Amino acid sequence: MAIKYVAEPFRIKMVEPIKMLSREEREEKIKKVHYNLFYLEGKDVYIDLLTDSGTNAMSSNQWSALMLGDEAYAGASSYFRLVDAAKDIFAYDYIQPVHQGRAAEKVLFPVLLTKGKFAISNMFFDTTRAHVELAGGRCIDCVVPEAKIPSKRAPFKGNMDVALLEKTILEKGPENVGIVVMTITNNSAGGQPVSMKNMREVAEICKKYHILLDIDAARYAENAYFIKRDEAGYQNKSIKEIVREFFGYADTFTMSAKKDTIVNMGGLIGVRKEDPDLILKIKAACISYEGFYTYGGLNGRDLETLAVGLYEGLNEDFLKYRIGQVEYLASRLDDAGIEYQSPAGGHGVFVDAAKMFPQIPYYEFPGQTLGVELYREAGIRTSEIGSYMLGNDPDTGKQLHADFEFSRLAIPRRVYTQAHMDVIADALIEIKKRAASIKRGYKITWEPPILRHFQAHLEPIK
Repeated sequence: MAIKYVAEPFRIKMVEPIKMLSREEREEKIKKVHYNLFYLEGKDVYIDLLTDSGTNAMSSNQWSALMLGDEAYAGASSYFRLVDAAKDIFAYDYIQPVHQGRAAEKVLFPVLLTKGKFAISNMFFDTTRAHVELAGGRCIDCVVPEAKIPSKRAPFKGNMDVALLEKTILEKGPENVGIVVMTITNNSAGGQPVSMKNMREVAEICKKYHILLDIDAARYAENAYFIKRDEAGYQNKSIKEIVREFFGYADTFTMSAKKDTIVNMGGLIGVRKEDPDLILKIKAACISYEGFYTYGGLNGRDLETLAVGLYEGLNEDFLKYRIGQVEYLASRLDDAGIEYQSPAGGHGVFVDAAKMFPQIPYYEFPGQTLGVELYREAGIRTSEIGSYMLGNDPDTGKQLHADFEFSRLAIPRRVYTQAHMDVIADALIEIKKRAASIKRGYKITWEPPILRHFQAHLEPIK
C-alpha cells in the first residue's frame, strides 16, 4: 500500500502550462529524434524526469535576490555574498564559483590528474568519469557490494567499499592515485547516501597514503538528511552541523549547484585549508575556461540566487518533503511489483530495467528501451543509467557492461505534484503489463567519441 504523500511545505505562486501530445504524435517525435530522449523539444514532454539538474523551481526569495545582482566584471558584491554563505555552511577557506559541476571538474581535475594516474570513487557519474579521462586519468569504482543488488534494502548503499579502496590503492601504488572522489549522494548507484562513518574511514585511508579526497557534492543536503534520519548519533544534529562535519573530512569539493542549491545554473569548488599553490592553479584555470575568478562564468544575479539557495536547500521541512515525494512514488512501484534500486534514493527512483526486460541484453540497452516506452506511454522523459551511458572502454573501444541497467526518474525540486507521481506510476504499471512482448532493444547507428548518450542516434532492433 502506497505510503502517505508528504504535503508540499510551500504554496505555488507561478505556473507553466504543459501539454500531453497524442500517442501518434509521441511515436512520430521519438522516431524523428533517433530514439534519443535528449533530442526531444521540452514542449513535447509532459513530465520531464530527464534530470533534477537545473530544472528546479526557485523560491520568491531567490527571485527577489536575483534583482540585486551586481554585474561588475571583477569583485562584484554578489560574489562576496556567495563566498560568505558557502564559507558559513562548509567552513572551507577558499570558494570558487563556476557555471556548473562539470566546469568544476574541468578546472580542478587537470591540476591533480595526468596520464597514467588513477581516480577512485564510490562510483563515478558519467560527466565526472569523462573529465577524469580527458585529464588523462582512468577511473576505478569501489562501491559497496550491496549497491549492486537493487532488490536488497540496506541503508547507505552509496558507501565506499573501504577494504577494496585500500586494496586498490596498494595495487596501483599510492603515488599513482591522483584523487579519491566521494560522490554524495551516489548518483550512479541510484541516489544512495553515504554514511558519516564511511566518510570518516575513507578520509583516514586517504590521509594514510597522502591522497587528496574530494567530495562530488551535488546532493550534499539530501545526503545529510539521510544521515540525520538513519545514522545513530545524528538525530539531534542540524543539517548544517552534519554538512560541516562531513565536509571536514575532505580536502576539496566540486559541486553542481543545480541540484540541492535549487538554482538553474551554478557550481562551486571548495578548498578546505589554505593552499596557495592549489588555489593559484584553480584561479588560473578558471580564468582560462570560465572567466575571471570572482564570477566564474556566472552572472551576478546567478551568484545571488545561489547564495540564497545554499541555505534553502538545508531546510529540514523541505528535505522531508523532497525525500518523501520520492518514497511515495517508490511505494506505488512496490505495490505493482516493479523493481528499482531500493530503498529509494534522494533525487529519484532508479527503475531496474534489466528486471523489467530480462530478455534484452545489456548491449541492447534495456534502460534506454524503458525510457522510450515511458515517452510512448505517457510523454514522460527519463535518462538511462546503464551500459548505454557507460559507453565504450577508452582503451579498447569495446562496449562496457554496467553494474546496473536503470531508467532514472529524476524528480526536479518544487516542480511536480502527487498527481504527477501517480501518472508516472500508472505509466510504468501499463508498461510492465506488456513488457514480455518487447523482444529486442536498440542499437547505436552513430555516436560521438565521448559522453555519447547526449547525442547518439539509435534505432530499434527488428
